[in-house]
This record gives sequence, C-alpha cells and structure tokens, in this order.
Amino acid sequence: MRRDRLAVLTEMGLGPVWRLRGRAVPDSLSGHAVPDAEAADAQGEVAGGASDVASMDWETLEQSIRACTACGLHGTRTQAVPGVGDRQADWMLVGEAPGADEDRLGEPFVGQAGKLLDAMLAALELQRGEKVYIANVLKCRPPGNRNPEPGEVACCAPYLARQIALVRPKLIVALGRFAAQSLLATDASVASLRGKVHRHAGVPLVVTYHPAYLLRNLPDKAKAWEDLLFARRTLRAADGG
Repeated sequence: MRRDRLAVLTEMGLGPVWRLRGRAVPDSLSGHAVPDAEAADAQGEVAGGASDVASMDWETLEQSIRACTACGLHGTRTQAVPGVGDRQADWMLVGEAPGADEDRLGEPFVGQAGKLLDAMLAALELQRGEKVYIANVLKCRPPGNRNPEPGEVACCAPYLARQIALVRPKLIVALGRFAAQSLLATDASVASLRGKVHRHAGVPLVVTYHPAYLLRNLPDKAKAWEDLLFARRTLRAADGG
C-alpha cells in the first residue's frame, strides 16, 4: 500500500486495511417509490414537467435547479445545490440533502462530513471532480436539517434522474438511509442493504453509511471502508476486470 494512502486510512480512523469478506450479490428491483397524490402534483410542476427535465442539457438543468420554486424549500434556502464533479464520472455518489454549509456555499458535502467523504475517496485514490460526481436527492436544504417530505422528494426526483442519465455512471453509491430508500423504493435499513449489488436505472448500486452518520458512530467507519472496497470490486466487475 502506498504511504499516502495508508496515512489517509489512518486519518479516517481505520488503521490497518480491512479486507472484504465474500458476500452474495443479488440484484434488487430498481425504480422510485410511487408518490402520494400531493407529491405527484408537485412533481408535475417542476420546470414545466418531468418530461421537460428529461431533455435538458447540463447548463439548462443546473439553471432550472437553481431557479426552482416547485416546493416550499425555495422560500427557506440560501441557494439550491445541484451537484458537483466530473460529468462523465464512473462513480456517482448520492446523499440526502444539503446541510447548512452546503446551503451557504452551493456545493454538496463541504462541511465536516464532506472532509470525511474526501478522505474516503482519497483512500480509493479518487477525488471529487475526477471520475466522481456528487449529488443529493434533494437540491435544497430542509429547515433545521429535518427529514425530506414526500412532496419535496417528488419535486427533485426528475432532476436527479436527469443527472444520472447525463453522467451515465458505471456505479452509484447511495450514502445513507434516505438516499438508499429513495433510489431503491424501499424502507429497508442501511444494515440490510449493505454488501449487495442493487440496481437503479440499470446502473449497479451499492449502499453505505452517510459520512455525517460516521462522524457520530466512529466504529462504523470500518464497515464503510468494507463497503467502498466492495463498490470498487463491483465497478471492476462491471468493467470486466
């Protein structure tokens, strides 16, 4: 192992390299959860409709996200946070929603959780902006970092779907319970979803813990490292390597 990579792992609190045990890799069904009536109405208001979003290029999509007023979050946000990174990335990381730092700076994962995420990527010899694209299910911060509501998720769903379609990643990593449940249309726990290859929009998807959760639950950093190794193996398998 390279010394700089070992230093990153040590900083993450992982110490020695954890080796992934063999695991079964069943596929799960993909697709979004069916929204309720209120959510469906909200989704139809986004940028003139989901069909319009589905044909947007990158510039139009990001402009639409920043100008979106389809749900009440636009009234409390400082700014919308579309996403950041390589637009032709192999890896696409999806989190829950912007926090206070992200709302202020307009970029996902820029606080303490973002520093940990960058360290996790560095341990894989990756970095944001190079072969990695980072986005959230919600593009605006919920007040007080509360859980997203169904109508808000429905408003943002076309945006995330279009980002996935434009990036065309080889692998999606769902960071945390909310992202995993939204992308896989399930109410299963992160613990039960880890260690398996799921699929969303035809793309292999792996679930791990959100970096903010890891900051509060340090022992689970080792599990997250296992998940990242598993994700890398999954990507290499998809490449035929």
